[in-house]
Amino acid sequence: MILGVKLRDDARFDNFHGARNREVARRLEAVCQAPQGLPAVVICGDSDTGKSHLLQATCHKAEQLGRGGVCISITELLPFGPEALAGLEAHPIVCLDDLDIIAGNANWEEAIFHLYNRVLDHGGLLVVTLSEVPGSLPFDLPDLVSRLSHGLLLQLGLYRDEDRMHILMARAEQRGLVMSDDVAGYIMRRAPRKLGELLGILDTLDENSLQAQRRLTIPFVKAVMGW
Repeated sequence: MILGVKLRDDARFDNFHGARNREVARRLEAVCQAPQGLPAVVICGDSDTGKSHLLQATCHKAEQLGRGGVCISITELLPFGPEALAGLEAHPIVCLDDLDIIAGNANWEEAIFHLYNRVLDHGGLLVVTLSEVPGSLPFDLPDLVSRLSHGLLLQLGLYRDEDRMHILMARAEQRGLVMSDDVAGYIMRRAPRKLGELLGILDTLDENSLQAQRRLTIPFVKAVMGW
């Protein structure tokens, strides 16, 4: 049984905003179009830097190019055991999110190692996300660390406030919401610093704006969020 993450329509390369990590997105998109024998891509970064977005964008790009891909969260696979990785090499691009979750688990590490080799033998591309570079994580299988270290390493940086504000306003625009600089600044001063929570606030405002047929103003935001 293969579990694939349902791809979000808004998780694409063209809406991966924020200047700090734009170059990483550009390089990954280029790899999707021309892997040129590259065995693997390792995307490293904090949990709030857009790693999952980039994996899903990779699969969207693969579909556009007629190659096909699969995006899977290791967290969702854990209950099914390492055997759940069987057959994934049939996909031209295999994306595994949060791979560091299995660090230190001998059975899983060996299964990932063999999957890497199978993907390589099939001429495919393995794209994984990690919280840190492979050598800094508690993997016990040296061969797995070696394989991952020989791939293309893309390091995501933490978003600065101006990046987060730009992302917030760009996502609002995609939803058809008009968000002024004043409203965005008001939200930024009160919202949690994590990007995921910030975008969660946008979900709430979008829903309430639609129901009330109201524009996003500071008084409206204040009333909805209770600030």
